Amino acid sequence: MGSNGSTGEGSHDFARARRIVKTDEFSSVFRLRPAQKSAHFVLYTRQNQLPHARLGVVVAKRFAPRAVTRNTIKRLTRELFRTTGLPPIDCVVRLAKPVNTKANPATSTPLKAALRIELARLFASQTKARQ
Repeated sequence: MGSNGSTGEGSHDFARARRIVKTDEFSSVFRLRPAQKSAHFVLYTRQNQLPHARLGVVVAKRFAPRAVTRNTIKRLTRELFRTTGLPPIDCVVRLAKPVNTKANPATSTPLKAALRIELARLFASQTKARQ
């Protein structure tokens, strides 16, 4: 069991209720215009009727061919989502440009830091915009 327990709906968990998992849920968020764009990501948002925010992450193989890269991006995104106090919205983060180069793979510390800053700015824009 993790340090925050396996059940419980605390603000820093990523329980199934906080995920967007169904295709039609993704589609309904994608139908709207992108809320924010950054160098590598596009953030789509939509109000929801739940007491909390939900997250979906889309990392295409064509932009991140290695599984380790895709998983790193998803992990970073989920971590920032958990620690950012978002209003009750559905967020879908989509990788929009390739992140890997042989000289600078996405698992390298400098690129991870840059991606973390990008994602933090995207989420921060939503906390300000919805207040």
